[in-house]
Amino acid sequence: MSRHVAIVTDSTAYLPHQTMERHGITAVPLTVVLGDRALEEGTEISARSLAQALQKRRSVTTSRPSPEVFAATYRAAAEAGATGIVSLHLPAELSGTYDAAVLAARDAPVPVRVVDTGMVAMALGFCALSAAEAAEADGTVDDAVAAAEKRAEGTSAYFYVDTLDYLRRGGRIGAAQALLGSALAVKPLLELADGRIEMLEKVRTASRAIARLEELAVEKAGERRVDIAVHHLAAPERAETLAQRLRERVPGLADLHVSEVGAVIGAHTGPGLLGAVVSAR
Repeated sequence: MSRHVAIVTDSTAYLPHQTMERHGITAVPLTVVLGDRALEEGTEISARSLAQALQKRRSVTTSRPSPEVFAATYRAAAEAGATGIVSLHLPAELSGTYDAAVLAARDAPVPVRVVDTGMVAMALGFCALSAAEAAEADGTVDDAVAAAEKRAEGTSAYFYVDTLDYLRRGGRIGAAQALLGSALAVKPLLELADGRIEMLEKVRTASRAIARLEELAVEKAGERRVDIAVHHLAAPERAETLAQRLRERVPGLADLHVSEVGAVIGAHTGPGLLGAVVSAR
């Protein structure tokens, strides 16, 4: 890495590998604990394996990276020539990843700015990409942080899950909301708001919920120039159908990414997840 500002994120950003390589972005892996095995997201457990484990009702939990892993990442960036680091992560409300990065930053060999973006999945990925582009344009640490924060402000993430049970088990949504959804037999639409997962709407059927997810993405995009990411877990046909509809309906569409989420997000949402991230350029 030759540029003076290095960009670090975590494995829940779900940026394409080629994009990370092209822009010199480093992702620190979170861990999925499957039974008694701790596995690094992205290298040691696939989304497919995770979905199969969940369908068999095996015990699955997740864990943040250790401060030592972040410290090693920051040292490697400094040794490669970085004079400053911007470290962008998923919300502290959802994970201890941000806190681990802050601890490691205190003793890093170069200044590190750790940012809670309030975003996850490609909502986080778009922030990291904007920061990297600012750094590539000879921007300072402040410039890269400002670019990431501006991108976060213009990004919205909506998603549909077949059940709230996985989010309830992981403590990512309140038990009362989860029980209400189960009792009413509704299909929930959720959004990422202020770093938290919030119930947005309750819809009676899966087909109506997915149609409403499409409408939300189209409404949020409006006439703006936007990038969109469609995420899923074990639901590729749903994802491709939604992606095609958005290609047809969003006039200002720049880039559209379709990808399966990784094991960490999948562990908390369950198979059937369908998400739409709309990010203004």
